[in-house]
Amino acid sequence: MSELTLTVMRLGFLAVLWLFVIVAVQVIRSDLFGTRVTQRGSRREAGRAQQQGRQQAARQQAAPPQQRGQQGGGRRGRNAPAKLVVTEGTLTGTTVALQGQTITLGRAHDSTIVLDDDYASSRHARIYPDRDGQWIVEDLGSTNGTYLDRSRLTTPTPIPLGAPIRIGKTVIELRK
Repeated sequence: MSELTLTVMRLGFLAVLWLFVIVAVQVIRSDLFGTRVTQRGSRREAGRAQQQGRQQAARQQAAPPQQRGQQGGGRRGRNAPAKLVVTEGTLTGTTVALQGQTITLGRAHDSTIVLDDDYASSRHARIYPDRDGQWIVEDLGSTNGTYLDRSRLTTPTPIPLGAPIRIGKTVIELRK
């Protein structure tokens, strides 16, 4: 084998080795720091949604008491939950007000509650109101499952007040 061929093979092997090192560093970096997702116009849309929410809340505050329950289409009784509270996990103490919108749970950055949990999927579960004013929890095909009061969910299930919803190490409850 000629000296030139041997040198070219050595340089080729060295290039492949450096390529492997660079790819390995990029994979480790993305695992440690995550990927940055940016969407154009998302700040404007979020600002509009917040402004609309404030306007709707102001209209409800200004409405007479007998009309407040009729606005928004949902029926809220005395025992209806008003907030979602994280009771265990890294987000303990986090509270989300229930205003008739769907709440998504998972590791994805656009989730309502972003779970920093190795056992949570990116789109793990969602909680939404039904027509009767009850709140429903639904597992979105997660790997490790969603549990309501120690039973694994297979279908959308109504959530009793104070019943623990477990996603990995995170526990969430509906409260008044």
